[in-house]
Amino acid sequence: MDDFKYCPMCRASLRKEHIDGRQRLVCEECGWINYKNPLPVVVCLVSDREGRVLLVKRGVEPCKGYWALPGGFIESGETIPEAGKRELLEETGISGNPGRLVGAHEHKSPLYGSILVLGMEFTADNRQITPGDDAAEAKFASAQDLPEIPFRSHISLIREFFSS
Repeated sequence: MDDFKYCPMCRASLRKEHIDGRQRLVCEECGWINYKNPLPVVVCLVSDREGRVLLVKRGVEPCKGYWALPGGFIESGETIPEAGKRELLEETGISGNPGRLVGAHEHKSPLYGSILVLGMEFTADNRQITPGDDAAEAKFASAQDLPEIPFRSHISLIREFFSS
């Protein structure tokens, strides 16, 4: 999306212009402005009775085969809690109730650009793990025994989760 040549609204030529303190592409005809906003993602922080956090082994890129928090993109029309409930169920088979927002961090993705990662606490209705969708595996891990997690935003959210 960084390389627009023509306006996606009216197909007219675009020009660079300084708007709101940044260089942006602007349509010469309709005035459309290419604001590059981060894509919102929700990740779920679920703990078990032993105080361990739920992780999934990613079954798809990016970082296939590595452990991460369950989650995914927030779709249009979804609230953060709705997206978290959907992703948690899809990836782990666990249904849960949303709690507090743990934190928010920016993540730079070579595939998607800027991502806004929102960490939300969930209380599990059930503890029966059934990996599915994008997850190859799922398990609970203690803060002292975390596997390698490639996403700094997830590591930060896990620390914030355990420190509160």
